[in-house]
Amino acid sequence: MIEKLKKLKERYDALTERLAQPEATEDRETWKTLAKEHAELEPVVAAFSRYRETERERDDCRAMLSEHPDPELKALVEEELAALERSLSEQETELKGLLLPKDENDDRGVILEIRAGTGGEEASLFGADLLRMYLRFAERHGYKTETISENITELGGVKEIVLSISGKRGAYARLKFEGGVHRVQRVPETESQGRIHTSAATVAVMPEADDIHIEIKESDLRIDTYRSSGAGGQHVNKTSSAIRITHLPTGIVVACQNERSQLQNKEQAMRLLKSRLYEHFASEQHAELADRKKSMVGSGDRSERIRTYNFPQSRVTDHRIGLTLYKLEAFLDGDMDEMIDALTVAERAALLSGEQDG
Repeated sequence: MIEKLKKLKERYDALTERLAQPEATEDRETWKTLAKEHAELEPVVAAFSRYRETERERDDCRAMLSEHPDPELKALVEEELAALERSLSEQETELKGLLLPKDENDDRGVILEIRAGTGGEEASLFGADLLRMYLRFAERHGYKTETISENITELGGVKEIVLSISGKRGAYARLKFEGGVHRVQRVPETESQGRIHTSAATVAVMPEADDIHIEIKESDLRIDTYRSSGAGGQHVNKTSSAIRITHLPTGIVVACQNERSQLQNKEQAMRLLKSRLYEHFASEQHAELADRKKSMVGSGDRSERIRTYNFPQSRVTDHRIGLTLYKLEAFLDGDMDEMIDALTVAERAALLSGEQDG
């Protein structure tokens, strides 16, 4: 590990010197690539510098132990040495985490889909709650959101909605753990007997593929137009401006009806298709990703869930890591960071364990 860190430090120093040269900005694309690599190496190099400094302090303490026979001073040095050894162990774990292979999609935006599952209208209303939760989360973090397509019920529930969430800090890194079946337990407003009902909605999360070259042949597409539909209101277009695109080789179907013109709907549908094709081909290349998505989303049945939102007890439980938070109202208002941080830590721990086993 130390040899690898030394090489990364050499690379970081070389990049620092190169980026400081006046001619570095002549080729903007090259400069952006080098600056990105430099920024990614910076936290690793900083952590390595702290580790080496702690090593030097530890070695100094060891030297003092051998040089000073005074018992009182020796006890103080031994106490300091023990603290430094603990710090070195913690810093080593941090460095191992920083050296883990980074998910190449972490810096991307997200295509997020919510679909009502088991539970009828109550499931659609819960889908609307999840939609608001993600919109509030995006607002808290300064992400930009855009609706690509939606199917809203007359009561304001969400049968299906597709969102784009993007921002400078990598929306995918924060939202990639949200994919799966979300279960709600509460008394529906339509329930006169006060009985608790259980319903579910599925969430799928895909990295946005706008900046990736994916070749899509026009001959591989079937494009159908149809009339927009919805719960009513001024935004429902009465002309056949909605677009449905079928990618014939894969059978992937996307649709968009939210924009006012056929051209705009086609552009949005193509954007969605690109992300789904990216995910499709990435899953083919990496079978474990396909398995993960299958287990993540499942069929939408109540029994397959990653998280439960229990209204009577005001709790939200993530079943993958066994974490329960008793702040359901705040969580549904977008205060999700504590849960997301815990999921991120769990993923890193699992990756570290796999590296050590290997």
